[in-house]
Amino acid sequence: MAIYGFDFGTTNSLISVVEGDRCIAYVDEDHGGSPHPSVVCYDGDEVVVGHEAKSRLSSSGLGVIGNVVRSPKTLLGKHSVHVDGVSRSPRQMVADIVRYVAGHARDERPGDYSRAVVTIPVDMSGERRRDLREAFRLAGVTIDQFVHEPLAALYGHLRGLPDFASEIRRLDRQYMLVFDWGGGTLDLTLCQLVDGYLVQIANHGCGHLGGDVIDESIMHEVVRRHCAQHAALEGVDVAADAQKKLLARAERAKIDLSSLSQAQIYVPDYFRTNQAGLDPDLVYQLSREVLEEIVSGKLAEGLEMIGSLLGSVGFEASDISLCLATGGMVNMPLIKTRLMEMFGPQRLCVSEEGQLIISKGAAWIAHDRADLLLAKNIELALARDTRHVAIKAGSVMPREGAIQQAERLNLYCTDPRDGVAKIQLEVPARRHGRHVQASDPRNNLASLSVKVDERSGRLFERVELDMRVDENLILQVEACSTVVNDQDATEIHNLEFGLSLGGLGGIVQPGDPALKKPEGRRFCNLKGALLLRSNLALREDKSLVPGEYLHEVQKMTPYTLDELTPLQVREKLYYTPCSGCGRRSNDPLCQCASGTTGNIRRVAFDF
Repeated sequence: MAIYGFDFGTTNSLISVVEGDRCIAYVDEDHGGSPHPSVVCYDGDEVVVGHEAKSRLSSSGLGVIGNVVRSPKTLLGKHSVHVDGVSRSPRQMVADIVRYVAGHARDERPGDYSRAVVTIPVDMSGERRRDLREAFRLAGVTIDQFVHEPLAALYGHLRGLPDFASEIRRLDRQYMLVFDWGGGTLDLTLCQLVDGYLVQIANHGCGHLGGDVIDESIMHEVVRRHCAQHAALEGVDVAADAQKKLLARAERAKIDLSSLSQAQIYVPDYFRTNQAGLDPDLVYQLSREVLEEIVSGKLAEGLEMIGSLLGSVGFEASDISLCLATGGMVNMPLIKTRLMEMFGPQRLCVSEEGQLIISKGAAWIAHDRADLLLAKNIELALARDTRHVAIKAGSVMPREGAIQQAERLNLYCTDPRDGVAKIQLEVPARRHGRHVQASDPRNNLASLSVKVDERSGRLFERVELDMRVDENLILQVEACSTVVNDQDATEIHNLEFGLSLGGLGGIVQPGDPALKKPEGRRFCNLKGALLLRSNLALREDKSLVPGEYLHEVQKMTPYTLDELTPLQVREKLYYTPCSGCGRRSNDPLCQCASGTTGNIRRVAFDF
């Protein structure tokens, strides 16, 4: 077996493989065909993973619960954490789960499980991605490539349709939204299908609205309501580790209420009391109506993210041809109802394989050997509002052990007066591929600055810029000034990508129809924003130097006198103080323009 799909989730983990024309998910048949819980328990030298570890969390006595770790994925980025007094590495915890899930797949179907396409949330930071890759290596698994979870879900949904080819033709040039609300994160991706090329237009994700956070809200509210019914329990201490048991019961009740009208939450000996007449058990009958009342605020916040994402690119719900809803949270009737109101029954698809679809999508990507491609140009803002495409849309993203090296740029500083060279990286806000116009709005990816010699002449100080995308889909940017030798660096992980869908098409090539904005929509840059004016250029061109600065330099070095362009003349006049009163141009207190002489330095710019 060459490469398989691995969905390492915050709540559950799962492996899927493609055999022939079928995608098989290796679920745990002993527990109702469900994925493996991302839970690990350390009991002395024994490592317990999955459903058994989760069951210990919810029902065992003292000594074991303190050794249980739920969702170690959320701990990535930390060097170590203490589990029942023992310092443990989150990477090793993740490796233990990966090793267990891969071992279960090997027991089901013997084969080579050493390479995988692994899914990640859209907002997973670079440091956590590196830790996740290292954890898989510790488990003996090489990550062939990362793929965003919602993109994998959409790929798996389309690729697994029985009428796959006809659905692709129907959705060509259409917009699709993936609403993936799982246990750890809420991820959204807006995509378009162009000639078999599935491309991301915009992503949005957060970790504070995951299902686990919802479970905690339910837990705390159940305790409050139970104590309100039994006033004598107010202020009574909670038994050790009882909250962890209650959290597991709250999660179970939330799942049951997707199909039932009521569910009982029962935790024996929840309260630490021996007082006569006080029942230490916590018992609460939770109805669907009360559940929706408890979580209504967070549900509303999560659903509002749809409007925020669509609004950021000038879209509305009516522009979406398919909304794919995945993840455990979308099974809640209230969420289904709200999504139905937004998109209608014809355009809303609540995946029947909600817990499996991401893993299956990763497996189809691995099977098709679909290259991950950069969806949008990465551009460098230059002087005079010009831009240079540093990494082109359609560039193939590196797989394991590779680096996508962009050109190394040697830039000229056109205006060193403030002693800083300003570097801005941008991407088109919504237009993918290479069909981007100068007037299209941009989103800022990052801003860097390096010190330059403020006494150096124009176009003398150089800035070296090095950009590359590594195997973790992180854009590494390094800048260095050649004279002052100042350095700055950053990394960017919020990039958009695309996939060729099942070999039906490829990257958008020059000459293909450009992405069009929905008719009747206004989409423009926000007015009143403060813009950072770039002072860098790719070539030694004096027309790119600000007019007032070039004029001052040439006064000091008359032997280098060059004729100013009309724009530079206007800049010189605009920024030169009034010869009469010394005030700035267009200062209302300047009265020198009255009378017969006038003030010829008055210049109007169409900013």
